[in-house]
Amino acid sequence: MNKKNSMIMVVLFLFVGAALIIGLSGKGGFFREKPPEPIEQVVTENQEQQVLPAEPETGGDSASSAEQSSLDNAHTASVTEEEPLTVEIPEEGQRVIGVKTAVVVEKTLNKNIRTVGRVEYDERRIATVNTKIEGWIERLPVNYTGRYVKKGETLAEIYSPELVASQQEYLNILKWSQQGSSPGGVEENSVMNRMLAQDAEHLRQAARQRLRFWDITEAQIRKIEQTGSPLRTLAIFSPVSGYVVQKSALQGMKVQPGEKLFDLVDTSTVWVVSDIYEHELASIRTGQKAEITVASMPGKVFSAAIEYVSPILAGETRTAKIRFTLDNRAGDLKPQMFANVEIKIGLGSRLVVPDSAVINTGSRQLVYVDKGDGYFEPREVKLGVKGEGMSEILSGLKAGEKVASAATFLIDSEARLKGVVK
Repeated sequence: MNKKNSMIMVVLFLFVGAALIIGLSGKGGFFREKPPEPIEQVVTENQEQQVLPAEPETGGDSASSAEQSSLDNAHTASVTEEEPLTVEIPEEGQRVIGVKTAVVVEKTLNKNIRTVGRVEYDERRIATVNTKIEGWIERLPVNYTGRYVKKGETLAEIYSPELVASQQEYLNILKWSQQGSSPGGVEENSVMNRMLAQDAEHLRQAARQRLRFWDITEAQIRKIEQTGSPLRTLAIFSPVSGYVVQKSALQGMKVQPGEKLFDLVDTSTVWVVSDIYEHELASIRTGQKAEITVASMPGKVFSAAIEYVSPILAGETRTAKIRFTLDNRAGDLKPQMFANVEIKIGLGSRLVVPDSAVINTGSRQLVYVDKGDGYFEPREVKLGVKGEGMSEILSGLKAGEKVASAATFLIDSEARLKGVVK
């Protein structure tokens, strides 16, 4: 008995479902194509006018009637061609499928570009330390990578026999220039004394300049002059305040002219380098403001302006580099940190519709204009920039028109089934 009741219920359910499907797909359903009765009536009336027999009149009247008939036919054809095709969705059907509409308006449009950046050294604050002489490192106060050094601090001391000989030569010339007479002490006339003094001074200046070229400081040269003896080792000083990021120098090693000993970087300012996709580059300009955040400092926002846009596009990622400079005197930003970058761009007043109102078919963009009484007209539009969930309309719509902004794919599917859109 239970099995028989179940079979009856299944049959009844199928019958009711079939009846609903037939009802929805028929004339009383949710989707109906707009009936073209008014156009057909106009055509029928004109056809009836053409079928009526002409009364016998003069040749001029016949020509006038023929001309009038031709104009009527042309007008009818024009009305038929210009009448836009629409798809009908009654209000009940709109509620069921969730149709919503939005008004085409002009509004100030802003575009937000979000990307990821990376904290890097400011290349303008990187310094390398090398030597211009051959020698041996006898003392190495800075002996590990990552050490913070101040500008002018001694990094290493190098013994160079060549440098010691140059200092001794300078001392000998200095003594000669200070005597003010010939080496033998024989009195000469005043002209000869002046010539010898000038020559000695020129030699002293040349020897002093040679020491300066070897990075001996003025203070060191004054010490040589005061003590009257050469310095055994040459002290290498830090040119900047910062951190040692690379150290090649080792205690006791021999160094050659031009050999790099240290790499130093001043981290009081750092760079944030971000990637911008190819389709967004047209909106990027130097000077635009951005907000930068890092995960290690939640709630803190760094404000910076774009100071550089790379002229080169990376072929693998289809992106270009942009750069910001941030103050980092507190040392919170560490190189190689990841950062979130948000660039806000003002685009001015634009004619816009919601992004959801636009259907992109691949070859064109369509919107469905609400014509009233449940009728929607498909219309092709051209789009401009996008931002804040809105799309700019370059052509195809006017301010004040209403377009479907929800359930647009259902409307489009019905329009294609009815042949309204191809």
